[in-house]
Amino acid sequence: MNDRSQTQTLRHDMRLLARKMELMTKGEASCCGITLTQCHLLTEIGWAGAASLNTLSERLGVDKSTMSRNIDILVNSGLVSRAADPDNRRTVTIMLTDEGRQLFQQIEASMTQFYETLLHALPADKRSQVLESLELLLAAIPAGRWC
Repeated sequence: MNDRSQTQTLRHDMRLLARKMELMTKGEASCCGITLTQCHLLTEIGWAGAASLNTLSERLGVDKSTMSRNIDILVNSGLVSRAADPDNRRTVTIMLTDEGRQLFQQIEASMTQFYETLLHALPADKRSQVLESLELLLAAIPAGRWC
């Protein structure tokens, strides 16, 4: 297979993978009553424990105004709270509320079960190869947007 064919195969397979993951995560997020962006935001805060608006924008690749709107929705839903940073009052720290922590744990349990099922659907002798390939692929993807 030449480079052009490999490029086309990679492009096709990545598009299918992205689409399947999008459909799966949309289903998961809608079950929780929040959008996919809010689901990603909630889990990012849950993993970090607390984070600033800037940090969340950078990690998720979402502009600050979109991030701020989604934070407002999550605050109004009682899932996250804002607190002024005592060291820098211009910085606001975003944290999960008790209700947000419960939803985060529900999402995490569901996603862990999904990925365990997915991992075990792979041949046992190929699992580490798939994980290594994903790491290489992620490292090869440049930061920023193409368009």
